Amino acid sequence: MNFKQINETNGQRTYVVVLDAQEEAFSTLSNFATTYEMTAASVTAIGAFEKATVGWFDFASRSYRKIPVAEQCEVLSLLGDIATGDDGKASLHLHAVLGLKDGSTRGGHFIDGIVHPTLEVTIIETPAYMHRRHHKDLGIALIEL
Repeated sequence: MNFKQINETNGQRTYVVVLDAQEEAFSTLSNFATTYEMTAASVTAIGAFEKATVGWFDFASRSYRKIPVAEQCEVLSLLGDIATGDDGKASLHLHAVLGLKDGSTRGGHFIDGIVHPTLEVTIIETPAYMHRRHHKDLGIALIEL
């Protein structure tokens, strides 16, 4: 992974983060956000994965139904946010739309993806604090403003 801060204005910082082939995207971005103590940011990305997993949240079971994508796919859209989780670390909430070779798509909550050949990520960090709190009744963590 390589990154560069490309702008800072009034406490808002913009980073470009480029992931390399074979890196796992979700954990790499989580580690980046935690290392740089990000508490409020938006995330967008494009690129490709050799395989990935997205999910659909099933409220009845309070868990994600995993949707594996076991083939090369284009990251048509990966977007979401960063807040601080209950554990005090950066908490990412990302959704993805992945394009397959036949033109069909798979999408949902982004769980993981192995980069191939690259993932180009833009993170816009704001000088604010957002907290994502786990809601036992729902089984998910949501931002509290």
